[in-house]
Amino acid sequence: MTELTVLFSVGGALLVMMALGIVLSALIPFSSDRWSKRYFITLFSLMFLCSVSCFLALTFWYDPHMAAANRVVYFFESVLLSSLMVLPTVYLLHCCGESFKSSALPKAVAVLSAVFFAMLVAAQFTNAFYYVTPDNQYYRGPLFSLLVFPLVVIMILNVAGTIRRRNKLSRRYYVALLIYMVPMTAAIFVHSFIEAELFVVFCMALFALIMYGLIISDNVIQYTRQQREIANQRADIMVLQMRPHFICNTMMSIYYLCDQDPQKAKQVTLDFTTYLRRNFTAFAREDTVSFTSELEHTRAYLAVVQAQFEDSLFVAFDTPYTLFRVPPLTLQPIVENAVKHGMRASNEPTHISIVTRQTDTGGEIIVEDDGPGFAPANDNEPHIGLNNIRQRLELMCGGTLTITPREGGGTSVKVTIPRSRR
Repeated sequence: MTELTVLFSVGGALLVMMALGIVLSALIPFSSDRWSKRYFITLFSLMFLCSVSCFLALTFWYDPHMAAANRVVYFFESVLLSSLMVLPTVYLLHCCGESFKSSALPKAVAVLSAVFFAMLVAAQFTNAFYYVTPDNQYYRGPLFSLLVFPLVVIMILNVAGTIRRRNKLSRRYYVALLIYMVPMTAAIFVHSFIEAELFVVFCMALFALIMYGLIISDNVIQYTRQQREIANQRADIMVLQMRPHFICNTMMSIYYLCDQDPQKAKQVTLDFTTYLRRNFTAFAREDTVSFTSELEHTRAYLAVVQAQFEDSLFVAFDTPYTLFRVPPLTLQPIVENAVKHGMRASNEPTHISIVTRQTDTGGEIIVEDDGPGFAPANDNEPHIGLNNIRQRLELMCGGTLTITPREGGGTSVKVTIPRSRR
């Protein structure tokens, strides 16, 4: 009875551990990967059910009238155990970004799982693998090791697959997966020769929690690094955005307009105030903003610029699609680059177009000018500003920015925004 008490204590500890794992998986958010959140909830839920099966087997152990119930418990315990061997394969391929259809690993695991299940079903009709006597005594058959063999091979394939894909994994993910898989492989191998179901499940539960902790810590580190980079990018664009030359020119334009056209001077002052206010607001934002807000900011900037250049600058808007979000200070700096590097020394009019459109994967913003463009070798400032926007797009919403020469002269800047996951 002392042995049974110890086993019940271990079974109870397992139930608590797995309940804790489910709660942690549900409450602690991954920085950007909801798939991983669902995966760990599934993993710990299956382990919880496996722990319940072990607990029930212990409860029925000394009752000779529960032989039929015990056979059912052993069957479902074995099914749950095999599913827990397959889950690491799924997570490994997800982390490496591999397709289940093109990879050989899931196919091999699927075949081995089918072999195991076929033998498990056969075990219900023969004593070759295991059996339960009418008085509820469990015995292993001569072919029990053969029954467990596919599970051992699955875990060996998982370990080998992880090592082969180590260059596709971060160091913490790689270590976390090995910490989970290697002891599980050893435990299931020992189980093929020694009766140790509870030991196997306990090892799986313990090292699954350790793996989860390492992966969570890796997500925290990545999130902290990302926030630091976003803060640095915001500081950099603040320096680029607040150009004293532009502010001085605008103030001088307003000064002269006060005598020439007081009404226009009032409007330019209002537009300039709107532009500055949105600049300062953008610096304080830590999340994406609606494209409509960015568009209003850009219109305010262009109103100020057009007051200075009179009939030398023409801007066309074609923005029917605005239902997406972008990092603050995305569109206005791109348009400012187009203005600065699109203006001609000959004072010929410059035309700028701002276009948005919806795509199958999200949205696009295209800003084009018909000016001479800029020479990367002679002027790094536009590249500094646009590279800043490119990095913030990638960090904050997974977007991209590309710069290409415009057909017929000038420059084209295209921003792609993937559809939001929220």
